[in-house]
Amino acid sequence: MEVEVVLDAGAIIGESPTWAAAEQALYWIDVKRPALYRYDPHAGAQRSWPMSSDIGAFALLQNPPGAIVALRHGIHRLLFSDGSLTLLAPPPFDPQLFRFNEGACDAAGRFWVGVMFDPLEPHHAPRAASLHSFTLRAGLQQQADAAELHNGMAWSRDGRRFYLTHTRSREVFAFEFEPDRGRLGARRLFTRVTDERGIPDGAAVDSEDGYWCALHGAGRLRRYTAGGQADRDIALPVSQPTMCAFGGPLLDDLYVTSAADRLDPAQRRREPLAGALLRVRAGVRGAARAYLLQQ
Repeated sequence: MEVEVVLDAGAIIGESPTWAAAEQALYWIDVKRPALYRYDPHAGAQRSWPMSSDIGAFALLQNPPGAIVALRHGIHRLLFSDGSLTLLAPPPFDPQLFRFNEGACDAAGRFWVGVMFDPLEPHHAPRAASLHSFTLRAGLQQQADAAELHNGMAWSRDGRRFYLTHTRSREVFAFEFEPDRGRLGARRLFTRVTDERGIPDGAAVDSEDGYWCALHGAGRLRRYTAGGQADRDIALPVSQPTMCAFGGPLLDDLYVTSAADRLDPAQRRREPLAGALLRVRAGVRGAARAYLLQQ
């Protein structure tokens, strides 16, 4: 597969690539050098908005242009015009122990956002926290799932299956999902990553309902069929891919964020592209994905 370096960004933890089809632009974040970025592939230009604390996820807003950003210290509204942040909901957890991690909009524009046990001080025993959803009308609502680290959010093409990864246990789950009401139903194990040193991270769904998962630590993307069978691996020039998203006019470009976090100096010398934004010609189109928050 052809793998192209889009930006040698040097991100600490690059995450959450999101293709804004109306703008033909890619948004993404750096969690630990906290900022939201907008990359214009046509112009090769990038804009950024710095954040006040770790950013784990975001959803875009149209009027006025901006985003809902999930920061360690709560859910905020960001205005693109001046970079201002307004607190909308305090964190539903102790921010000394947890932060938000990964989020995605369903087809109706509800923002689903997970958590990560990521204490600011060491020597705390790991623990789980809840998945949440957010809209401007209903606010932050707790959902019936808890994990030490949520990842891998994606929906099947018909919107009736919701994928969610518990990264620490290396399990990817498939939930029954009610698109109209935004309700989670029965959960079953979709797949478990057991044969790698890598762990399952962010994901995307293609036009054939294939589930593409970034294997953090293993340096590859893996595609699973709708039945949960691995059927394709793509090797990458970075060991810590974090998430993938289909983009481009035909949704046939697969953008991949990556991390340089926790690599020692020798590893960094062996891996100069750690933290880069990559683009893969995967040979399949992506399924269109919602990215705007319900007003």
